[in-house]
Amino acid sequence: MWPYHPELLATPVPRYTSFPTAAEFAPDVGAPDLAEAISGASGDISLYVHVPFCEKICWYCGCNTAAANRAQRLASYLEALHREIVLVGALLPRGARIRRAAFGGGSPNALAPVDFVRLYEAMCLFLPLDSPQVSVELDPRTLTEPWSEVLRGVGATHASLGVQTFSPRLQQAIGRVQPLCTIDRGVRILRQAGIASLNFDLMYGLPGQTGGELAESLGLAARYGADRIALFGYAHVPHLIPRQKRIDAHDLPGQERRFRMAADGHAQLVAEGYVAVGFDHFALPGDPLAQAALTGRLHRNFQGFTDDASPILIGLGASAIGSFPDLLVQNEKNSGRYRMLLSQDRLPAALGKRRSAEDRRRGAVIEDLLCRGRARVAPDLLAGTWSRLAPFAEAGLCDVEDGVLAIHPSGLPYARGIAACFDPYRQPSPRRFSSAV
Repeated sequence: MWPYHPELLATPVPRYTSFPTAAEFAPDVGAPDLAEAISGASGDISLYVHVPFCEKICWYCGCNTAAANRAQRLASYLEALHREIVLVGALLPRGARIRRAAFGGGSPNALAPVDFVRLYEAMCLFLPLDSPQVSVELDPRTLTEPWSEVLRGVGATHASLGVQTFSPRLQQAIGRVQPLCTIDRGVRILRQAGIASLNFDLMYGLPGQTGGELAESLGLAARYGADRIALFGYAHVPHLIPRQKRIDAHDLPGQERRFRMAADGHAQLVAEGYVAVGFDHFALPGDPLAQAALTGRLHRNFQGFTDDASPILIGLGASAIGSFPDLLVQNEKNSGRYRMLLSQDRLPAALGKRRSAEDRRRGAVIEDLLCRGRARVAPDLLAGTWSRLAPFAEAGLCDVEDGVLAIHPSGLPYARGIAACFDPYRQPSPRRFSSAV
């Protein structure tokens, strides 16, 4: 059982899908910076394509997405996205190879199957795709039979289903009703399409959620044969995400109850045979993500824990984030302004952060701690952060020996807090980041 130290969980901390985090992005990074970064890219590159639309909007969701209820809005967005593909392709130098392509959102299957196929064909025409690993995030409520042929046609091998919970009562509470038959259909469609690595997104910390309901959802995910499971704590921040005001906050679990749910969920999935990957992902032993975790090749990017080792991720679409060794850059979030910029043949970069040598040094420590549970820390960096680290060490959650900071197994739920000790940008405001557990 994980030890509970509420004082070490009291301060919200980032998830560190990048360092510096998006909270440090500023408008002094723009299209010229992105163009220069793309023009200098080489070797294996990853691609993320954002589709900011869903047929149905869930109340809990914090993603940049809107209802796909106007055909013209979808058509104009796709026109802009096609134009961005052309612009990026023209900038990429010879020798660049796109080896991974991930589609997220929103829900890519908010698009008509034919529109998705045309989008992928445009990528094949204008971007240097080199037998990429293709992954797609999908909403099971709107996943229909034609998608099996579409996914097989683009060579998709990885998919993620937004399940969240199997409890009908909790589905009602968060505005995501999807009967068991919907998941049955989705899993069948994806396996028929050749999906070899299937992820289920699940949540704990929902209003009124019991330990039994969480255990039942995890057990069902395992019985469905999910190759990966991401278990996230629900973050209720209606002041930032107005749609969450529809969720009754009176019965949200407190910190200790959330902590126990995370601990019980971790224990149950490990007992089901899953390998714990970082602090909130799990994978069957034969899955590439589990193999990366077991062999020290795990990484972290804007999609969470990954076996993707590429140092370059190019983001396409409104709000998509790109990552380069010395630059982080985010596209315009507002889809209307995104479309307007591309109608003028301008890259839609709007925010970002230049990564200094010190940023990269600290970022490497943070990634090692979160992905491998240990990191070699330079003496000056250790000395400068010890006042923050000391409470975790005194609680027996981590220690330092011969310049290596190691997180103990009991310290896993505190990994983000320990990593945050190396973040000089971190602000204590509870409005900025999610709960530590």
